[in-house]
Amino acid sequence: MARNTEALYQERLARYTTALRNGLPDRVPIRPFVAEFTAKFAGFTAQEVTHDYEKAFLAARRCAASFDWDAVVGNMVYVWTGLTQAIGLTYYGVPGVDLPPTTGFQYREPPPDQAFMRPDEYDALIDDPTGFLYNVWLPRVSADVVAPGEPATYRHALSFVKGGMAMLQYFNAFGTQNALLRSECGTVSAIAGILKAPFDILADKLRGYVGLTMDMVERPDKVLAACEALAPHLYHVAVTSSDPTGAVPIGFWMHRGCVPFVTPEQYRSHYWPTLKPIIEELWAEGRQTLFYAEGNWDAHLESFRELPEGSIVYHVDRGDIQRAHRVLGDRFCLSGGIPNVLLSYGSPEEVRACVAEIIRTVGRDGGYIVDASAIMQDDTSEENLRAMTDCAREVGVYSQGHAAPVSTPAPPTRGAQGLSAKRGPAPGECVPWEVKRAELPAIEGDEALVRRVWQEIDALGAMYVWQVLLSF
Repeated sequence: MARNTEALYQERLARYTTALRNGLPDRVPIRPFVAEFTAKFAGFTAQEVTHDYEKAFLAARRCAASFDWDAVVGNMVYVWTGLTQAIGLTYYGVPGVDLPPTTGFQYREPPPDQAFMRPDEYDALIDDPTGFLYNVWLPRVSADVVAPGEPATYRHALSFVKGGMAMLQYFNAFGTQNALLRSECGTVSAIAGILKAPFDILADKLRGYVGLTMDMVERPDKVLAACEALAPHLYHVAVTSSDPTGAVPIGFWMHRGCVPFVTPEQYRSHYWPTLKPIIEELWAEGRQTLFYAEGNWDAHLESFRELPEGSIVYHVDRGDIQRAHRVLGDRFCLSGGIPNVLLSYGSPEEVRACVAEIIRTVGRDGGYIVDASAIMQDDTSEENLRAMTDCAREVGVYSQGHAAPVSTPAPPTRGAQGLSAKRGPAPGECVPWEVKRAELPAIEGDEALVRRVWQEIDALGAMYVWQVLLSF
């Protein structure tokens, strides 16, 4: 007899959120971050799921239903190349175009002398981050967008029309995908929203890693000021794209801020002090953050203990999950720690032994979520992924746990304190209302209504360029 998927969904949501809060659910939740693996499983190529997001959505649902997981991401192959090509972005190697159709999309970082932001442009970024992205960064990363002062072209205009409409189409489609995961599979959508650290944004999309390492020697004060200027905008994107109920965490992808990419001193002087306030403010708004610690962040575990208890979920990639548990396990939920190389090239028996040991130790008191160390691509073995799933179901049962429906988290209690822009337009703003109001004639009706609608539409312009920067 078919199961009641809504009842199953509520059971899984309770299980997942109990673990997220470092509690003891009825059993260990299973939440694999599966990307190109879903394509292989569903019979698609990497090109198909990156070009056609409906196929990517279908592949995720097929995996969720077949493996019977508690939570998944609606589309872990997140970059839709239809959108990136509409905008004209040049920094992606696209499957089936620049790459073989069986290869996942690739990020192509330019050489240091062609970085998307020049070393003498820090002041422009600090003065108006949103304006800098539109006027300087976007023309350099797009084959179609031209810089201010250059002759506008047909394709320049089309990039904004097509890009903006495609972005809203894609983002709105996630609502339908989440509803289908719920109704067809009883599966929870694992995360909502996006965050990156200010330092990582400089290293990933603006100065590049090599350029930023030089700047940390030649102009560290400018780097710090830039991180401080970016922070309010990154916070704004994170909180406005998060789950309105606060049930599931914001995805925070950690890249180049750890030792040995930076020195311990640089981490303490630049990376952590401009990231920590964002996490604290998100938690004050009732928003938990998933620290997806790509690479090895063991050197920084003690600093993460400074965060409010329960404010993060810590995902272990190349780090030592036992060490992470010793340092953080009393304060935060952990996830991951099952090596991708084991899931790809080990035996099912080896996978089961690894999963059982992690559950027996890290997960013995709850607060643990089963997942691979890193996002799973198409080299992941289906047999091994099933072994991971089956072992977690068999071993990860708590005799004293529960899976009762959870109450909706309390609504936000306050706005960001100390994360407002020091210069330029406010986060989520392109043209301030005060500027627009001066351009209008006398308003005979309700000025508050005119202002509200203007600001809501103007915010879409800010959302567009910041999402291009962060998500694509």
